[in-house]
Amino acid sequence: MNRADAAEQIVADLRELAALTSDEGGAQRLSWTPVWQQATEWFRRHMEAAGAEVSMDAVGNIWAKFAGESEASVVVGSHIDSVPDGGWLDGALGVAAGMGYGAYCLDGKKPKKTLYVVGWVDEEGMAFGKSCFGSAVASGSMTAQSAASLTTKDGESFADVLRTCGLDGERIDEARAAFAARQVQAYLELHIEQAPLLAQNKTSAACVYGVCGCHREYITFTGQQSHCGSPVALRRDAFLAAAEATVDFNKIALKYGAYCTVGQVDVAPNVVTISPGRCRISLDIRCIDKETFQTMIDEARAAYEGRAREHGVAAAHDVLWHKEPVLFDETLKELCRRAVQEETGRDAVMYSAPLHDAVEMVKAAPSIMMFVMSDPGISHCKEEDTPEPALKEGIRAFLRLIEAVLGR
Repeated sequence: MNRADAAEQIVADLRELAALTSDEGGAQRLSWTPVWQQATEWFRRHMEAAGAEVSMDAVGNIWAKFAGESEASVVVGSHIDSVPDGGWLDGALGVAAGMGYGAYCLDGKKPKKTLYVVGWVDEEGMAFGKSCFGSAVASGSMTAQSAASLTTKDGESFADVLRTCGLDGERIDEARAAFAARQVQAYLELHIEQAPLLAQNKTSAACVYGVCGCHREYITFTGQQSHCGSPVALRRDAFLAAAEATVDFNKIALKYGAYCTVGQVDVAPNVVTISPGRCRISLDIRCIDKETFQTMIDEARAAYEGRAREHGVAAAHDVLWHKEPVLFDETLKELCRRAVQEETGRDAVMYSAPLHDAVEMVKAAPSIMMFVMSDPGISHCKEEDTPEPALKEGIRAFLRLIEAVLGR
């Protein structure tokens, strides 16, 4: 099957998966749930029909193998899970594109290298708050020891969650060993952009050369709660310090063309007639440049410490997570650029602010990503979409990339 016909069929497959695993709110493929299991069975059914050898590893990553002339392999995939009320393309696009190449482009022919298609589990981090879970297991970042203490927000243990799907959490390290045995020479991932930049530039696809570093922390401001009739000039208002610091963070992001986000605010005592004595906020900082990334972290801390002093409150921080920026393989980058240019006529290169499984795969194999336009540029909601002509063109570009890396 040629690339154009394959892209048509891949879009049809995506719509089939959406119909199977969505409701009126959107996609509901939360990892290790019955709907997610429906998605993995859908994957298994399609891949076995295409002649692939299908298996699920110890944590729930679903694999399809198309044997090549060599055991050296190329892995193509993304995540098969979703957030609650998610979109029809987030994650699923990359999985379906890999499936489609194996089923429609190979069409029973043996490639030079072995092709593995993977649907990673819990990229979204919905179960335990750990993003890119399945790919982190494969890369070795997540081990049996580090996973053993994980619990859901409802207190369910890691072992119990996996047990509901017939998986054994104690065998988690077997998934890493299985990945290492695959002799992976390259990892390729297609994903929607989840932002409007490509749509604004009327570009259907782009080579992604890297992913922003991500720093997350909680900042707690502690002052003195007081009656709302107390003089404003004499208050030690924790919320006011936090609010002004939040504005400062926004200015830092704009200054460096990067990202600062305060997504959670917890005010105490949260009473109409009391100026708050305590306020805790989250801060998420993202930047593609390593030096600028650290500068932003330093400036953000100087900003909230300064606001704390101005308002006579204390400020303390607790780091939740820190990942340095990731740049993808240069050889794969050039192949990806060429595939985009050959299919679209545009030399489009960009970086990603959201995290993806490819960030974990960099630790284990040369990796690259390609983005497809997202229009209206929003994701993690049922309104997520891409116009079909742009979606098909992006898929065709990615099929070119797979062919270039895999060999025929």
